[in-house]
Amino acid sequence: MNETDKDLIFSESVKAGKRIYYFDVKQSRNGDRYVAITESKKINEGTFENPRFVFEKHKLFLYKEDYEKFVETLLKTVEAAKSGVAPAPSADAAEAPAAQETVADAQPVEAAPQADAPAEKPEKKSFLDKVKDIF
Repeated sequence: MNETDKDLIFSESVKAGKRIYYFDVKQSRNGDRYVAITESKKINEGTFENPRFVFEKHKLFLYKEDYEKFVETLLKTVEAAKSGVAPAPSADAAEAPAAQETVADAQPVEAAPQADAPAEKPEKKSFLDKVKDIF
């Protein structure tokens, strides 16, 4: 087992077309845990006759002091993407004027009435919810 394997606490990957997303929980030398999210994208740098595939990687490191804000904002963003409805600005909106412009430009979509709606199945627990439970 090499040094990086000892630092790895949890790992899960998501395959999505030419991309793979890796979600890793790691531990630093001082014992703090953090989340490393890696996007790996397969790219052909060769020719049609002589393909040469390489993997372009992008990493994001998320530290414990940012977990709640990151997860909250990501969930709002995903919900807005799914529904087409921009959420109401939060108290932190003053800190992000660019985000306010994006929200202001979004066109709301009317929701269907919820009266007599059938009981919904419980949602699957997302990776981010699992990570929140770890910390």
